[in-house]
Amino acid sequence: MAQIEIVPANGLANFLTYNKLPRLLYKGMAGFAAPLDVERWFLHGHRLNPHFELVEAQEFLARRDGKWVGRILAQVYKPEFTPVEASRFQFGSLDAIDDLDVVRALTTAAEDWLKTRGANRINGPFSPSINGEMGILVDGFEKTPMFLTPWHPPYLSRLVEALGYERAHDVVSYEIKISQEMLDQPARIGSRKEWKDRVKVRPIDLKRLKQGETQLMSDLFNDGWRDNWGFVPFTKAEFDSIADVLSFAVPPEFTMVVEFDGKPVSFAVAMPNLFEIIDDLDGGVLFNLPKLVSRFRKHKYKTARILLLGTRKELQNSATGGAILLSMIEEMRRRGASVKLDALEAGWVLEDNMPMRKPIEMFGGKVVKTHRVYEKRL
Repeated sequence: MAQIEIVPANGLANFLTYNKLPRLLYKGMAGFAAPLDVERWFLHGHRLNPHFELVEAQEFLARRDGKWVGRILAQVYKPEFTPVEASRFQFGSLDAIDDLDVVRALTTAAEDWLKTRGANRINGPFSPSINGEMGILVDGFEKTPMFLTPWHPPYLSRLVEALGYERAHDVVSYEIKISQEMLDQPARIGSRKEWKDRVKVRPIDLKRLKQGETQLMSDLFNDGWRDNWGFVPFTKAEFDSIADVLSFAVPPEFTMVVEFDGKPVSFAVAMPNLFEIIDDLDGGVLFNLPKLVSRFRKHKYKTARILLLGTRKELQNSATGGAILLSMIEEMRRRGASVKLDALEAGWVLEDNMPMRKPIEMFGGKVVKTHRVYEKRL
Protein backbone atom coordinates (compact mmCIF):
# COMPACT_ATOMS: atom_id res chain seq x y z
CA MET A 1 0.00 0.00 0.00
CA ALA A 2 1.31 3.45 -0.92
CA GLN A 3 2.51 5.66 1.91
CA ILE A 4 0.23 8.44 3.11
CA GLU A 5 1.89 11.85 2.91
CA ILE A 6 0.78 14.62 5.29
CA VAL A 7 1.35 18.11 3.89
CA PRO A 8 0.82 21.45 5.70
CA ALA A 9 -1.83 23.32 3.73
CA ASN A 10 0.39 26.36 3.28
CA GLY A 11 0.65 28.41 0.12
CA LEU A 12 -2.09 29.37 -2.34
CA ALA A 13 -2.30 26.06 -4.22
CA ASN A 14 -2.67 23.98 -1.06
CA PHE A 15 -5.12 26.49 0.43
CA LEU A 16 -7.37 26.21 -2.64
CA THR A 17 -7.15 22.41 -2.50
CA TYR A 18 -7.97 22.42 1.22
CA ASN A 19 -11.16 24.41 0.57
CA LYS A 20 -12.48 22.42 -2.37
CA LEU A 21 -11.51 18.97 -1.07
CA PRO A 22 -14.93 17.94 0.37
CA ARG A 23 -16.62 18.33 -3.01
CA LEU A 24 -13.86 16.30 -4.62
CA LEU A 25 -14.27 13.51 -2.05
CA TYR A 26 -18.05 13.49 -1.61
CA LYS A 27 -19.42 14.52 -5.00
CA GLY A 28 -22.39 12.35 -5.94
CA MET A 29 -23.08 11.09 -2.41
CA ALA A 30 -26.73 11.35 -1.35
CA GLY A 31 -27.29 14.41 0.85
CA PHE A 32 -24.10 16.26 -0.10
CA ALA A 33 -24.19 19.70 -1.72
CA ALA A 34 -21.04 21.60 -2.63
CA PRO A 35 -20.58 24.98 -0.90
CA LEU A 36 -19.23 27.93 -2.87
CA ASP A 37 -15.44 27.99 -3.03
CA VAL A 38 -15.35 31.73 -2.38
CA GLU A 39 -17.42 31.32 0.80
CA ARG A 40 -14.98 28.65 2.00
CA TRP A 41 -12.04 31.02 1.31
CA PHE A 42 -13.57 33.59 3.68
CA LEU A 43 -14.33 30.91 6.28
CA HIS A 44 -10.86 29.32 6.33
CA GLY A 45 -8.60 32.21 5.30
CA HIS A 46 -6.47 33.34 8.23
CA ARG A 47 -6.42 36.92 6.96
CA LEU A 48 -10.09 36.94 6.05
CA ASN A 49 -11.76 35.39 9.12
CA PRO A 50 -11.21 37.29 12.42
CA HIS A 51 -11.57 33.98 14.27
CA PHE A 52 -7.93 33.25 13.47
CA GLU A 53 -6.88 36.25 15.57
CA LEU A 54 -7.99 34.24 18.62
CA VAL A 55 -6.03 31.07 17.85
CA GLU A 56 -2.83 29.60 16.53
CA ALA A 57 -3.80 27.20 13.75
CA GLN A 58 -2.39 24.83 11.17
CA GLU A 59 -4.20 23.01 8.39
CA PHE A 60 -3.02 19.69 6.93
CA LEU A 61 -3.73 17.74 3.73
CA ALA A 62 -3.28 14.01 3.16
CA ARG A 63 -2.07 12.65 -0.18
CA ARG A 64 -1.64 9.07 -1.43
CA ASP A 65 -0.71 7.85 -4.91
CA GLY A 66 -0.67 11.47 -6.07
CA LYS A 67 -4.30 12.04 -5.02
CA TRP A 68 -5.61 14.20 -2.20
CA VAL A 69 -7.48 11.94 0.23
CA GLY A 70 -8.19 14.06 3.32
CA ARG A 71 -7.74 17.22 5.36
CA ILE A 72 -7.81 18.44 8.97
CA LEU A 73 -7.38 21.63 11.04
CA ALA A 74 -5.49 21.86 14.35
CA GLN A 75 -5.83 24.96 16.51
CA VAL A 76 -5.21 26.20 20.02
CA TYR A 77 -7.02 29.16 21.54
CA LYS A 78 -5.05 31.87 23.26
CA PRO A 79 -5.48 31.58 27.06
CA GLU A 80 -7.79 34.58 27.27
CA PHE A 81 -10.30 32.85 24.98
CA THR A 82 -10.63 29.52 26.78
CA PRO A 83 -13.87 27.72 25.74
CA VAL A 84 -16.39 26.94 28.49
CA GLU A 85 -15.57 23.43 29.82
CA ALA A 86 -14.11 22.38 26.46
CA SER A 87 -10.42 22.15 25.61
CA ARG A 88 -8.47 25.07 24.15
CA PHE A 89 -6.88 22.44 21.88
CA GLN A 90 -9.15 21.51 19.02
CA PHE A 91 -9.38 19.89 15.62
CA GLY A 92 -11.77 20.73 12.81
CA SER A 93 -12.59 20.50 9.11
CA LEU A 94 -11.97 16.76 9.09
CA ASP A 95 -12.88 15.22 5.74
CA ALA A 96 -11.46 12.03 4.24
CA ILE A 97 -12.04 8.98 2.10
CA ASP A 98 -13.30 5.78 3.72
CA ASP A 99 -9.91 4.60 4.96
CA LEU A 100 -8.89 4.20 8.60
CA ASP A 101 -5.20 4.73 7.81
CA VAL A 102 -5.92 8.07 6.17
CA VAL A 103 -7.99 9.32 9.11
CA ARG A 104 -5.36 8.01 11.52
CA ALA A 105 -2.62 9.90 9.67
CA LEU A 106 -4.64 13.12 9.72
CA THR A 107 -5.65 12.98 13.38
CA THR A 108 -2.12 11.99 14.39
CA ALA A 109 -0.75 15.03 12.57
CA ALA A 110 -3.21 17.29 14.40
CA GLU A 111 -2.58 15.60 17.76
CA ASP A 112 1.20 15.84 17.42
CA TRP A 113 0.99 19.51 16.48
CA LEU A 114 -1.25 20.19 19.49
CA LYS A 115 0.86 18.14 21.92
CA THR A 116 3.92 20.27 21.14
CA ARG A 117 1.82 23.20 22.39
CA GLY A 118 0.84 21.51 25.65
CA ALA A 119 -2.34 19.62 24.78
CA ASN A 120 -3.51 16.72 26.90
CA ARG A 121 -7.14 16.81 25.75
CA ILE A 122 -8.62 17.58 22.34
CA ASN A 123 -12.17 18.45 21.26
CA GLY A 124 -13.71 18.77 17.84
CA PRO A 125 -14.49 19.14 15.11
CA PHE A 126 -14.94 22.91 15.22
CA SER A 127 -14.69 24.21 11.69
CA PRO A 128 -13.15 26.56 12.41
CA SER A 129 -15.05 27.45 15.60
CA ILE A 130 -18.19 26.68 17.59
CA ASN A 131 -19.55 29.90 16.09
CA GLY A 132 -18.88 28.57 12.59
CA GLU A 133 -19.60 24.91 11.94
CA MET A 134 -19.35 22.14 14.50
CA GLY A 135 -19.56 18.38 14.81
CA ILE A 136 -19.52 15.38 12.51
CA LEU A 137 -22.86 14.39 11.02
CA VAL A 138 -23.95 11.09 12.59
CA ASP A 139 -27.63 11.02 11.62
CA GLY A 140 -29.70 12.56 8.81
CA PHE A 141 -27.28 11.95 5.95
CA GLU A 142 -29.88 12.14 3.18
CA LYS A 143 -31.98 14.97 4.58
CA THR A 144 -32.23 18.28 2.73
CA PRO A 145 -28.70 19.78 2.64
CA MET A 146 -28.65 23.17 4.33
CA PHE A 147 -26.24 25.99 3.56
CA LEU A 148 -23.53 26.51 6.23
CA THR A 149 -24.29 23.12 7.81
CA PRO A 150 -21.48 20.52 7.57
CA TRP A 151 -22.16 17.22 5.84
CA HIS A 152 -20.17 14.02 6.29
CA PRO A 153 -20.56 10.47 4.97
CA PRO A 154 -21.71 7.80 7.46
CA TYR A 155 -18.29 6.18 7.66
CA LEU A 156 -16.44 9.23 9.02
CA SER A 157 -17.77 9.08 12.58
CA ARG A 158 -17.12 5.33 12.67
CA LEU A 159 -13.46 5.83 11.71
CA VAL A 160 -12.99 8.64 14.24
CA GLU A 161 -14.44 6.53 17.05
CA ALA A 162 -12.18 3.62 16.05
CA LEU A 163 -9.22 5.89 16.83
CA GLY A 164 -10.24 6.49 20.46
CA TYR A 165 -12.41 9.59 20.10
CA GLU A 166 -15.47 9.56 22.34
CA ARG A 167 -18.70 11.53 22.23
CA ALA A 168 -18.49 14.79 24.15
CA HIS A 169 -21.81 16.32 23.08
CA ASP A 170 -24.42 15.91 20.39
CA VAL A 171 -26.17 18.86 18.77
CA VAL A 172 -29.47 18.40 16.97
CA SER A 173 -31.16 20.24 14.11
CA TYR A 174 -34.92 20.54 13.94
CA GLU A 175 -37.09 20.86 10.87
CA ILE A 176 -40.24 22.92 11.31
CA LYS A 177 -42.70 22.22 8.50
CA ILE A 178 -44.72 25.29 7.57
CA SER A 179 -48.11 23.86 6.67
CA GLN A 180 -51.37 25.71 6.14
CA GLU A 181 -52.66 24.15 9.35
CA MET A 182 -49.71 25.62 11.21
CA LEU A 183 -50.25 29.03 9.63
CA ASP A 184 -53.89 29.01 10.64
CA GLN A 185 -53.09 28.50 14.34
CA PRO A 186 -53.89 31.58 16.45
CA ALA A 187 -51.01 33.52 17.97
CA ARG A 188 -50.36 32.50 21.57
CA ILE A 189 -48.32 35.53 22.61
CA GLY A 190 -49.29 38.41 20.33
CA SER A 191 -52.95 38.05 21.25
CA ARG A 192 -52.43 37.94 25.03
CA LYS A 193 -52.98 41.22 26.81
CA GLU A 194 -50.08 40.77 29.27
CA TRP A 195 -47.57 40.44 26.41
CA LYS A 196 -48.80 42.18 23.26
CA ASP A 197 -47.97 45.71 24.47
CA ARG A 198 -44.63 44.71 26.03
CA VAL A 199 -43.16 42.44 23.34
CA LYS A 200 -42.39 44.10 20.00
CA VAL A 201 -40.62 42.60 16.99
CA ARG A 202 -38.72 44.53 14.34
CA PRO A 203 -36.38 43.51 11.49
CA ILE A 204 -32.64 44.05 11.77
CA ASP A 205 -31.62 47.22 9.95
CA LEU A 206 -29.41 45.72 7.24
CA LYS A 207 -28.31 49.20 6.16
CA ARG A 208 -26.86 49.89 9.62
CA LEU A 209 -25.22 46.55 10.35
CA LYS A 210 -21.78 47.93 11.18
CA GLN A 211 -23.22 51.12 12.70
CA GLY A 212 -24.90 49.45 15.64
CA GLU A 213 -26.68 46.24 14.68
CA THR A 214 -23.62 43.95 14.75
CA GLN A 215 -22.69 45.34 18.17
CA LEU A 216 -26.21 44.61 19.39
CA MET A 217 -26.11 41.10 17.93
CA SER A 218 -22.72 40.28 19.46
CA ASP A 219 -23.85 41.57 22.88
CA LEU A 220 -27.07 39.53 22.84
CA PHE A 221 -25.41 36.42 21.44
CA ASN A 222 -22.54 36.40 23.92
CA ASP A 223 -24.78 37.15 26.89
CA GLY A 224 -27.24 34.44 25.94
CA TRP A 225 -24.76 31.65 25.24
CA ARG A 226 -21.97 32.47 27.71
CA ASP A 227 -22.54 29.44 29.98
CA ASN A 228 -23.02 26.84 27.23
CA TRP A 229 -20.50 24.07 26.76
CA GLY A 230 -17.77 25.04 24.31
CA PHE A 231 -18.75 28.72 24.21
CA VAL A 232 -16.21 31.21 22.93
CA PRO A 233 -17.24 34.88 22.60
CA PHE A 234 -18.37 35.89 19.13
CA THR A 235 -16.41 39.10 18.57
CA LYS A 236 -17.84 42.19 16.90
CA ALA A 237 -15.08 41.82 14.31
CA GLU A 238 -16.49 38.38 13.44
CA PHE A 239 -19.99 39.80 13.14
CA ASP A 240 -18.67 42.66 11.03
CA SER A 241 -16.90 40.16 8.76
CA ILE A 242 -20.22 38.54 7.84
CA ALA A 243 -22.18 41.81 7.65
CA ASP A 244 -21.68 42.20 3.89
CA VAL A 245 -22.86 38.63 3.32
CA LEU A 246 -25.94 39.19 5.46
CA SER A 247 -26.84 42.43 3.70
CA PHE A 248 -26.47 40.75 0.29
CA ALA A 249 -27.94 37.29 0.89
CA VAL A 250 -30.48 37.74 3.72
CA PRO A 251 -33.79 39.56 3.08
CA PRO A 252 -35.02 41.81 5.94
CA GLU A 253 -37.96 39.48 6.58
CA PHE A 254 -35.48 36.76 7.55
CA THR A 255 -34.22 38.85 10.50
CA MET A 256 -35.71 40.06 13.75
CA VAL A 257 -34.96 41.89 16.98
CA VAL A 258 -37.33 41.39 19.91
CA GLU A 259 -37.80 44.31 22.29
CA PHE A 260 -39.26 43.87 25.74
CA ASP A 261 -40.52 47.05 27.42
CA GLY A 262 -38.64 49.00 24.75
CA LYS A 263 -35.25 47.30 25.23
CA PRO A 264 -33.69 44.81 22.78
CA VAL A 265 -33.50 41.40 24.48
CA SER A 266 -33.29 38.88 21.66
CA PHE A 267 -32.48 38.57 17.97
CA ALA A 268 -32.52 35.97 15.21
CA VAL A 269 -31.21 35.72 11.66
CA ALA A 270 -32.39 33.05 9.24
CA MET A 271 -30.30 32.25 6.18
CA PRO A 272 -32.13 31.29 2.98
CA ASN A 273 -30.92 27.90 1.84
CA LEU A 274 -28.55 28.99 -0.91
CA PHE A 275 -28.08 25.37 -1.97
CA GLU A 276 -31.39 25.83 -3.81
CA ILE A 277 -29.64 28.14 -6.28
CA ILE A 278 -26.01 26.95 -6.25
CA ASP A 279 -26.28 23.16 -6.20
CA ASP A 280 -25.56 22.88 -9.93
CA LEU A 281 -22.54 25.22 -9.84
CA ASP A 282 -20.20 22.65 -8.21
CA GLY A 283 -18.67 25.32 -5.98
CA GLY A 284 -17.65 27.64 -8.82
CA VAL A 285 -18.51 31.35 -8.78
CA LEU A 286 -16.27 33.31 -11.14
CA PHE A 287 -17.65 31.85 -14.37
CA ASN A 288 -21.16 31.60 -12.95
CA LEU A 289 -21.47 35.06 -11.41
CA PRO A 290 -24.14 36.47 -13.80
CA LYS A 291 -26.23 33.34 -13.33
CA LEU A 292 -25.81 33.53 -9.55
CA VAL A 293 -26.78 37.22 -9.32
CA SER A 294 -29.88 36.58 -11.41
CA ARG A 295 -30.91 33.71 -9.15
CA PHE A 296 -30.38 35.80 -6.02
CA ARG A 297 -32.83 38.36 -7.36
CA LYS A 298 -35.51 36.02 -8.66
CA HIS A 299 -35.50 32.83 -6.60
CA LYS A 300 -38.33 32.12 -4.17
CA TYR A 301 -36.78 30.05 -1.39
CA LYS A 302 -38.55 26.99 -0.02
CA THR A 303 -36.20 26.31 2.90
CA ALA A 304 -34.15 28.38 5.33
CA ARG A 305 -32.06 27.85 8.44
CA ILE A 306 -31.81 29.85 11.66
CA LEU A 307 -28.22 31.03 11.44
CA LEU A 308 -27.88 33.22 14.55
CA LEU A 309 -29.94 33.48 17.72
CA GLY A 310 -29.37 35.14 21.07
CA THR A 311 -31.48 36.02 24.13
CA ARG A 312 -30.46 37.80 27.32
CA LYS A 313 -29.32 35.27 29.92
CA GLU A 314 -31.41 36.86 32.68
CA LEU A 315 -34.60 36.09 30.75
CA GLN A 316 -33.84 32.46 30.00
CA ASN A 317 -35.67 29.79 32.02
CA SER A 318 -38.33 32.34 32.93
CA ALA A 319 -41.91 33.00 31.87
CA THR A 320 -40.78 36.17 30.12
CA GLY A 321 -38.03 34.35 28.29
CA GLY A 322 -40.46 31.65 27.22
CA ALA A 323 -42.88 34.28 25.93
CA ILE A 324 -40.09 35.94 23.95
CA LEU A 325 -38.97 32.68 22.37
CA LEU A 326 -42.55 31.78 21.50
CA SER A 327 -43.11 35.23 20.03
CA MET A 328 -40.06 34.70 17.80
CA ILE A 329 -41.31 31.33 16.59
CA GLU A 330 -44.75 32.82 15.94
CA GLU A 331 -43.14 35.67 14.00
CA MET A 332 -41.09 33.18 11.96
CA ARG A 333 -44.29 31.27 11.24
CA ARG A 334 -46.10 34.45 10.17
CA ARG A 335 -43.26 35.52 7.91
CA GLY A 336 -43.01 32.02 6.54
CA ALA A 337 -46.48 32.50 5.12
CA SER A 338 -45.51 35.69 3.29
CA VAL A 339 -42.28 34.30 1.83
CA LYS A 340 -43.86 30.90 1.09
CA LEU A 341 -41.31 28.75 2.92
CA ASP A 342 -42.03 25.04 3.14
CA ALA A 343 -39.70 24.37 6.06
CA LEU A 344 -37.37 26.10 8.51
CA GLU A 345 -34.38 24.36 10.09
CA ALA A 346 -33.30 25.23 13.63
CA GLY A 347 -29.91 23.95 14.84
CA TRP A 348 -27.42 23.30 16.32
CA VAL A 349 -29.18 22.82 19.66
CA LEU A 350 -27.23 21.09 22.41
CA GLU A 351 -28.90 17.79 23.25
CA ASP A 352 -29.47 18.80 26.90
CA ASN A 353 -30.72 22.33 26.16
CA MET A 354 -34.33 21.58 27.02
CA PRO A 355 -35.42 25.24 27.44
CA MET A 356 -34.62 25.65 23.75
CA ARG A 357 -35.83 22.26 22.57
CA LYS A 358 -39.28 22.26 24.21
CA PRO A 359 -40.67 25.40 22.48
CA ILE A 360 -39.39 24.17 19.10
CA GLU A 361 -41.09 20.82 19.64
CA MET A 362 -44.23 22.64 20.79
CA PHE A 363 -44.46 24.11 17.29
CA GLY A 364 -44.02 20.75 15.63
CA GLY A 365 -40.26 20.72 15.18
CA LYS A 366 -38.78 17.27 14.45
CA VAL A 367 -35.13 16.32 14.87
CA VAL A 368 -33.76 15.60 11.38
CA LYS A 369 -29.98 15.78 11.87
CA THR A 370 -27.50 15.08 14.64
CA HIS A 371 -23.90 16.28 14.71
CA ARG A 372 -21.40 14.93 17.24
CA VAL A 373 -18.50 16.73 18.93
CA TYR A 374 -15.74 14.40 20.11
CA GLU A 375 -13.12 14.34 22.83
CA LYS A 376 -9.88 12.44 23.22
CA ARG A 377 -7.31 12.34 26.01
CA LEU A 378 -3.81 12.63 24.62
